[in-house]
Amino acid sequence: MISVCIVEDNNDIRQALEQIIMMAEGYEFRGSFISAENAIAGIPSLKPNVVLMDINLGGMSGIDCVRELKAKHPEILFMMCTVYEEDEKIFEALAAGANGYILKKTAPGKLLESIRELAEGGAPMSSQIARKVVMAFQERSPSSGRLDSLSNREHEILELLAKGLLYKEISSKLGIAQETVRKHVYHIYEKLHVNNRIEAVNKYFGR
Repeated sequence: MISVCIVEDNNDIRQALEQIIMMAEGYEFRGSFISAENAIAGIPSLKPNVVLMDINLGGMSGIDCVRELKAKHPEILFMMCTVYEEDEKIFEALAAGANGYILKKTAPGKLLESIRELAEGGAPMSSQIARKVVMAFQERSPSSGRLDSLSNREHEILELLAKGLLYKEISSKLGIAQETVRKHVYHIYEKLHVNNRIEAVNKYFGR
């Protein structure tokens, strides 16, 4: 028996998912939540095998919710359930600890199959998403970590990092929020395949 929880803020979609799980043999519906905050409070005590997690929730995102729950409960498997196929969201979700990624328009039978595959140790993804992951890895391979993969804004920020400026100084210099600077830096690290400022600056200077 595979126990399942659902985190989804759209009532119609949530109820449809609940019905699919409740009516399927071999699956047990443990509970559903309309926000990441409620899920973080309630999921640990329900101990589901699998959580179907919407990405775009009202407050905290599904990705942040997975990151928080996965750190404390690594045994719970998370399937991102989304209308999006954006590369960035896919990688962010996988990096946060998501185990599978499926589109909301997936047929009920396929959804149940994916939950089973996940519970049995697989990493289900819809074919469109799998294709994007493969393409992104191909793009990242031989020529990966090159400065020319950065956007103009990222170049600007890397240049200021190289000059030793702090996030708050960069934020006031460019007139953008500190959080935005942090996000750009995260993407710079990701694109250059580095883990910190020193490695990024070394790449910038071609060392």
